[in-house]
Amino acid sequence: MGKKLKQIAIYGKGGIGKSTTTSNLSAALSSLGYKVMQFGCDPKADSTNTLRGGSYIPTVLDTLREKGAVKARDVIYEGFNGICCVESGGPAPGVGCAGRGIITAVELFKQQKIFEELDLDCVIYDVLGDVVCGGFAMPIREGIAQHVFTVSSADFMSVYASNNLFKGIKKYSNSGGALLGGIVANSMNAGYSRDIVDDFAARTKTQIVQYVPRSITVTQCELKGKTVIEAAPDSEQARVYRELAECVAAHEESRTPAPLELRELQEWAAKWSDKLLELETGTVPGGQAAGI
Repeated sequence: MGKKLKQIAIYGKGGIGKSTTTSNLSAALSSLGYKVMQFGCDPKADSTNTLRGGSYIPTVLDTLREKGAVKARDVIYEGFNGICCVESGGPAPGVGCAGRGIITAVELFKQQKIFEELDLDCVIYDVLGDVVCGGFAMPIREGIAQHVFTVSSADFMSVYASNNLFKGIKKYSNSGGALLGGIVANSMNAGYSRDIVDDFAARTKTQIVQYVPRSITVTQCELKGKTVIEAAPDSEQARVYRELAECVAAHEESRTPAPLELRELQEWAAKWSDKLLELETGTVPGGQAAGI
């Protein structure tokens, strides 16, 4: 990456392991020698806690509400191996748009030229991918991130969220928006899981950048408030995250995906449901023997 700042947005459905993946990616990039900032864009403000021993940090919006004015350096906290940790935060519960924190925080950092001042190699935005609108779409819409990656499992709602993200990327692709780097396939333990995400990637004209297995090592490390890279650096799971970091560091060419229309996605999912039934029972729908 050198001195050319690379800005990356990681999207994914809530609960899919997006923040776990992002934090381990940041930790791995840092271990490879890059100067990294992780920018949490979820109102829950829990993106960076495993980079800081399980502790939460004051958010940009909370600090603005308390002090009225903020210097960017005042909302940057040091994490594992010198990683700069930021949480945008959100409005008070029941008031305003949850994406407003992203807009406010990003504008603050741009105005104060903090990325240049810190001489960062990489900024990673950890963004909720259930909805791609308002502030949540900002890293894509305004081209703040050069590359977008989505974390997805083989579950339908995760694929559905990724497909919606692809629609947003396609919409803004002709007006300077960020483009898609690929899919991080998470929780890849069952044999058919890879087949499903591989097929989805092929149909939407993108690629899988890494397969990440479900691992008890991740749970053990998170219970300690740490990433796998910090707490279990010699584990197989750490090797997987380091490989992901190397892929992201080397990635240069992102593209416009080809999202499926809702009807196409539903038909695709129904066909996979039938295939899984065949695998489980050895029969095809209707009770006939598979292959007859």
